[in-house]
Amino acid sequence: MAGESTAWVQDFGLIGSGHRLSRLRRADAAGLAGRAIPDGPVDRVRLLADLISWLFVMDDACDDDGLGGAPTRLAPVVAGLLDVLDRHGEGASAPESGGALGAALHDLCRRVRTHGRSALLLRFVSRVRDYLLALLWEATNREHGRVPAVAEYVQMRRHTGAVHPSLALTDLALDGLPGAAVRSDPALLAVDTLAADLVCWCNDVFSYGKERAAPDGHNLVTVIARESGHDEDAALRAAADRFNDTLSAYLVAEQRLLALDDPTARTVVTARRNWIRATYDWSLVAARYA
Repeated sequence: MAGESTAWVQDFGLIGSGHRLSRLRRADAAGLAGRAIPDGPVDRVRLLADLISWLFVMDDACDDDGLGGAPTRLAPVVAGLLDVLDRHGEGASAPESGGALGAALHDLCRRVRTHGRSALLLRFVSRVRDYLLALLWEATNREHGRVPAVAEYVQMRRHTGAVHPSLALTDLALDGLPGAAVRSDPALLAVDTLAADLVCWCNDVFSYGKERAAPDGHNLVTVIARESGHDEDAALRAAADRFNDTLSAYLVAEQRLLALDDPTARTVVTARRNWIRATYDWSLVAARYA
């Protein structure tokens, strides 16, 4: 599956050969997808792997290749991708305004659309839109050399981490999707929010060694150090403490969701647990942050 997902990226012209291809292979998007949905149908795990590959390419373009260095540079790309999302996967091809990234994103939306889950398609599109707009927030901060406050960072990190669109495709692989009543219940919303926080903060701790050398304030350890005045070691411990405290809160939120006595609740809880553990296990072996 890893080779297929990499070939998908290349077929759409997102990357060629050289260091960008090597960087994507080291990231092991398929490995992360397989850990997140260990028992899912192959085609739906592949869909998630392709989304993660697309997100890695987009993130690397913004973080490492200069696209996200200023909002004026990123805005035209985001506008083209929003045009793609507005079509909700309808049609055989994407609008030209989206470029290669848009063509690949349209393919993802089209494949989600073929499953006939209109509510999930709308959720996926909405969450990708949140991700794109959050990238503009990051670009604005970079342009001004701004390190956000911890509370602001925590709020926006849920969107820049793109966990929510990934959870949407994870849910597509489940046999029992929650209905509208459960989908909007505060218990499930809390589980999703806390799971997203845990996934993103785990990522921040593992990537901090690479990111601290860059003039970029978008890391939980960095914003804690700036706001609290802690040195690096103390900020890392504070980030770990925040993770552990949030994990405890997540376990409480799980029990509230399971108390709804909905037959889909346990499936949803298992999927979120898989994502949290998958991120940790993948981070230990993937070379994305080397």
